[in-house]
Amino acid sequence: MTKQLWAPWRLEYITQADQQDGCIFCLAVSASDEDGLVVHRGERAFVLLNKFPYSSGHLMVAPYRHVGDFGELEVDEAAEIHRLAAQGLAALAAVYQPQGYNLGWNLGRIAGAGIVDHIHQHVVPRWAGDTNFMPVLADVKVLPEHLGDARERLAEAWPR
Repeated sequence: MTKQLWAPWRLEYITQADQQDGCIFCLAVSASDEDGLVVHRGERAFVLLNKFPYSSGHLMVAPYRHVGDFGELEVDEAAEIHRLAAQGLAALAAVYQPQGYNLGWNLGRIAGAGIVDHIHQHVVPRWAGDTNFMPVLADVKVLPEHLGDARERLAEAWPR
């Protein structure tokens, strides 16, 4: 017998991206680090916190260039995104001591991409038991830390 776990809030998040003015990544680049939740700026790519995280410290790594097709990434952009994701693991380990990580790309709306026109890689810290009943019963995610505080702590822990 198959059991299903519904996540109805996810559709609201996915469709909300189409309703805002401008690309969240391009807006974050032009904002202050605090306002854009930018943790680190590289030469060709940057790291920011997800405003709708799966867990505390959920990072996204994106190229500065507004590009929606993975195949259009330049070699140097792809290499820097990979390097920044690895550095993100180190910063997350220093700040949160997760027991594991999910790293991935959601390419296209059908694959779960909330933002389809500006590709980005997710770096999600994970802990045993980090998925709980609150999102299912109350449409609430319990995040123990304010995003601004998380951004500051991760920026300070970023490998130099």
